[in-house]
Amino acid sequence: MSDANDSHSPTESELTVRAGAKSRTISVDYLARVEGEGALYVRTRGDVVEDVKLKIFEPPRFFEAFLRGRAASEAPDITARICGICPVAYQMSSSHAIERALGIAITPTIRALRRLLYCGEWIESHALHVYMLHAPDFLGYTDVVSLAKAFPDVVRGGLALKKTGNEILRVLGGREIHPINIRIGGFYKLPTVTELSALREPLLRARDHALATVRWVAGFPFPDVERDCELVSLRHPDEYPLNEGQLVSSSGLCIDPSDFEQHFGETHVEHSSALQAFRRSDGAPYLVGPLARYNLCGDKLPELAQQAARDAKLPARCRNPFQSIIVRAVELVFACDEALRVISSYRADGPPFVAAPYRDAEGAAITCAPRGLLYQRYRVNSDGTIAECKIVPPTAQNQRTIEDDLRAVVRANLRKPQAELTALCEQTIRNHDPCISCATHFLRLEIEDDAKR
Repeated sequence: MSDANDSHSPTESELTVRAGAKSRTISVDYLARVEGEGALYVRTRGDVVEDVKLKIFEPPRFFEAFLRGRAASEAPDITARICGICPVAYQMSSSHAIERALGIAITPTIRALRRLLYCGEWIESHALHVYMLHAPDFLGYTDVVSLAKAFPDVVRGGLALKKTGNEILRVLGGREIHPINIRIGGFYKLPTVTELSALREPLLRARDHALATVRWVAGFPFPDVERDCELVSLRHPDEYPLNEGQLVSSSGLCIDPSDFEQHFGETHVEHSSALQAFRRSDGAPYLVGPLARYNLCGDKLPELAQQAARDAKLPARCRNPFQSIIVRAVELVFACDEALRVISSYRADGPPFVAAPYRDAEGAAITCAPRGLLYQRYRVNSDGTIAECKIVPPTAQNQRTIEDDLRAVVRANLRKPQAELTALCEQTIRNHDPCISCATHFLRLEIEDDAKR
């Protein structure tokens, strides 16, 4: 999987007006500047938005199914292949879940290095989104190439940011895409102090670029949109969440991550090969990701990141999904700052991993992928094989909320010209940086046997 969805050039948006301009259909066959393959469909009649669909049609890849029977030790390497942008998230959630099942308690050194690894992924993923996928929407450009012609130094800084994140993954994970140094219980090999110290100067420059990014995106024109939906995130008592914490929500939920499935479910809809998540209490959608993290955990950001948010006039409780680009920029500041903190205190001591014998057991865990909560649950056998696996990626959790955002944006902008409204709809989807390839893992199959008729 490449870092961006470049397998399709964006097609001409189909805009038709029917029934004497009383009914309008907006259809985009292939969404541009998102990871994976998806489409957009909106139908209105008069002032009523009749139908909204974020169509996810990328073929499912059945990771949950083919993990069954494989060695539990293979889970971090296999799940990493779900995504080339956020492989660390899959490795971390699978490792934590299986470690919970086996009763493994990792060392402080391993814990710190896992935060550093996750910082690398946040840096490369957020930089990719801000500069290459989302910023062109706000400034009226079709892609990052045309954006770079107008803002060469700005885009060059964004590319340097992404390169720094990739370098953290290379040094700590063994390579930039689908790291190979991660295992249940820790790492195959610990980095040396010298190897991590070499990252310090690039990270100092990256932190400056991240602060500049916050200032840059804060000046973008933002539609006046306020969305009131359930926000869900991990929250840690002492730090901005990455790998650990309680699962909390804006309505007061506070539970252990292992109780996720008791409170949240998934359902299939005809227009999507991804399952859509909902709250079990009332069937309502919810939102995970940077906006949820910032609203629920912003007080745990380091002072440098909090000051950057204040300077950007970002409210402490941000409900405008279009301003998520500012939140991602603030999280870039956090990730660079946190990476520098880990490196400065690193001592290459202790074992690279903690092992434990296999047993019949079950464990679940949630970690914070750049796009939001990534839940994984494993049931393992005493022979070390996986008996059952469940994966709930962030975009599957956000899909219904994205459709609700589309509905609200269309309703508020029905008088806009058709091409302008279509572009605004695409931007509304990109606010959430959907990773469509991650979300597609479901397919309903029906077989009719003529011989039995």
